Amino acid sequence: MNVTIGNLTFDTLHYDAGGDVLYLHGADPEEAVEFDASREGHALRFNAAGELIGVTIVRPRWLLEHEGEIQITIPEQIHLTPAAVEAALLAA
Repeated sequence: MNVTIGNLTFDTLHYDAGGDVLYLHGADPEEAVEFDASREGHALRFNAAGELIGVTIVRPRWLLEHEGEIQITIPEQIHLTPAAVEAALLAA
């Protein structure tokens, strides 16, 4: 299962249903050397080359239910539709 955000595809997913947190990785999480947050409060992880390799989406189910989409600014703003992440949320 994959989740695509903009032009990035994350192939390692974990959804914590109790905390409503979705963890996405496109590389080994231990490769992350820089950390930042999107203006929406989602955690961003970058490798030594400055490439985005991980995103932690806070309250994805709540956002989809109340906002109809998830917004992530990395640095451009990306809008995720329910179809983009629903499989990952249901897999938990």
